[in-house]
Amino acid sequence: MKSKSLHAFKVKLATSQLMVYIILAAVLLIAQIASPGYLQFNHVAGILRLSSFLGIAAIGQTFAILTGGIDLSIANVITFANVIGAQVMSGNDASIPMALLLVVCMGLVVGIVNGFGVKFLKIPPFIMTLGVGTIIQGIFLIYTKGAPKGNAAPALRQMCGQSLFGVVSGIVIVWLVLAAAAIVLLRKTPYGRKIYAVGISEQAASFSGINTGAITFSVYILSAAFAALAGFFLVGYTGTSFLDVGTSYNTSSIAAVVIGGTAITGGKGGYVGTLAGAVIMTVLNDFLTIVNIPEAGRQIAQGVIILALVLAYSRTKKNSQ
Repeated sequence: MKSKSLHAFKVKLATSQLMVYIILAAVLLIAQIASPGYLQFNHVAGILRLSSFLGIAAIGQTFAILTGGIDLSIANVITFANVIGAQVMSGNDASIPMALLLVVCMGLVVGIVNGFGVKFLKIPPFIMTLGVGTIIQGIFLIYTKGAPKGNAAPALRQMCGQSLFGVVSGIVIVWLVLAAAAIVLLRKTPYGRKIYAVGISEQAASFSGINTGAITFSVYILSAAFAALAGFFLVGYTGTSFLDVGTSYNTSSIAAVVIGGTAITGGKGGYVGTLAGAVIMTVLNDFLTIVNIPEAGRQIAQGVIILALVLAYSRTKKNSQ
């Protein structure tokens, strides 16, 4: 009886995405042992602040991967949003609404183009989003002439770069609100159930009456919009724009989603796990920097750790079936 209960518990643990939180706790414990004081309150608050930008970008990536697709334009959308936001704001609080509007509109346009190519032109998501991302890169290089201008408005800098009342940054609160909305959307609404249905079997979902094309189209719009928001908020953190600010976000967002338990083939997972995945990715990068691992070494170490974590999760999931 006990063995059956234990097996049932293990199955529930794997399928409810709790595994990634155990991994997160282990990573934090190792970091604390290797670097005493790592888990001090101020440092943890800083980790959450950094995680929020990746976490916001990974919302859309989660949606795309759940349908069995992927978005490789995220990195360049983030950079372009960063450039537009900084230049429009130019240090003026009154320009924040206009900057945000333009950034979101840019993201929506990119998402529409991605969705159109995947839905109507039947171009594989990997190729379509990679191609669109490359085009965006060329556009912002022409737009900036290699030298982006502008800087963040003081209010945005305060929200994204400082802690409110010495506790948590405003950007973390924004992230948690968006995360809650994403979780509710996926778990509690017909739209969310349709996303899972498309990821499990697009053909079966179509036979059941779901407009699979519309679902696919919509997730790429959402993905680009969330990436644009991440790029906009990054201006507040960095203070100005950089042409390489989004470079790592394609890999990091995909890793956060997969480490978080979402199947790369779609249909299984969700944003609950991606939350922890985003923090894990941030902790790995931060810790390797603290222990003075060179950039090349950090990339190798991150790759090995990511593969190990994904393998560990996959084996646990397989053994529970």
